Amino acid sequence: MSGHIIDSWTLPRAWDTIMDRGGNFDVEEMQVGATKNDTSYVRLKVSAPNDEILERIISELQQLGAVLLHADDVHTARVEQAGVLPSKFYSTTNLPTQVRLNGQWINVEHIEMDVAIAVDREHNRAFCRPMHEVQVGEEVVIGHDGIRVQPYARERERDAFAFMQSDVSSEKAKVLAIHNIARQMREVRARNGKVLFVLGPAVIHTGAGRYVAELIRMGYVQVIFGGNAIITHDVESALFGTSLGVNLKSGEQVEGGHRNHLRAINAIRAVGSIEKAIEAGLLRDGITYEAHQHHIPMVLAGSVRDDGPMPGVISDMQQAQARMREEVQGVEMAIMVASMLHAIATGNLLPAHVRTVVVDINQSVVTKLADRGSFQAAGLVTDAELFLRELLDALQGKEIS
Repeated sequence: MSGHIIDSWTLPRAWDTIMDRGGNFDVEEMQVGATKNDTSYVRLKVSAPNDEILERIISELQQLGAVLLHADDVHTARVEQAGVLPSKFYSTTNLPTQVRLNGQWINVEHIEMDVAIAVDREHNRAFCRPMHEVQVGEEVVIGHDGIRVQPYARERERDAFAFMQSDVSSEKAKVLAIHNIARQMREVRARNGKVLFVLGPAVIHTGAGRYVAELIRMGYVQVIFGGNAIITHDVESALFGTSLGVNLKSGEQVEGGHRNHLRAINAIRAVGSIEKAIEAGLLRDGITYEAHQHHIPMVLAGSVRDDGPMPGVISDMQQAQARMREEVQGVEMAIMVASMLHAIATGNLLPAHVRTVVVDINQSVVTKLADRGSFQAAGLVTDAELFLRELLDALQGKEIS
């Protein structure tokens, strides 16, 4: 292992992994960097009671950046049945990964977690391939030889993400974190990077939809992911001024308002599409309206519980994943607000270099992405309306009060 493996706690995690899985190790060589910019190096000899335990240990160590000492080319096996991977297939992380082909280390293209790696020997390429997409005859990486993963390293500068990963409790501290997030967004847009927003229906329920609409107008939103609920309640709020039947201005339940989201879906289905609803003047404001007016792609993945669904919602999950994979290309920052399932799905598709902010009133939702392997995710436990209001103020140049 090499790199900033000590100050990023990678080496202690590797040792814990070996022992926790029932193995042992000897440190055969170790070189510690003398300055904060120097890298460190360690060579370990790992042993285990049987091959199965050793296989598990090696697999987990590779996710931390460990490389087998011998430099064999990557091993592959051909797919014999469409949609079925060979046994002992290698499963990726979202960290930058290389495989050794023809004696050269090459980057795995479009890295994401929990997929296979297919190789094209003729063109010396390697790329991620979801299980359901593999075709008969394709070469898929198996085993652990010839694989190199770049571990996630703690950043040295005290940026927004380091700040958020500390123990934040007061609202003032949260506001400071939000202003730092705004600074990161400005930097991303200054180099024409894409900012992805993953939105849950609480964005509309809390009255924060207008802030997202303004962020779209200001050019800070390039992609939106969500489900049937976000578009349904956004259109409901635009047509009837309610969300889940609650008046967004007064906060009072409207008589018969519990049907408004169904009326909203029905109205759009009657005209045929969101585009036709805008052309007819039926839909004149809201997140969905602004997204279409500014040509912002909205990938809306449905679920079994959906009413309708609203036109534009993708009910085929593999099709939805494919669209999401297309749209995450070029994304440099992801803001996930009040959407656990779609946030997790998006986190599975994002490479580790994408700055990711998870905002939810529920602490467990905020930590879930990091627990599932999205190492880069930083969390903020707060209300969606407070977060988006303060984020908009920060991007408009308003000072912290």
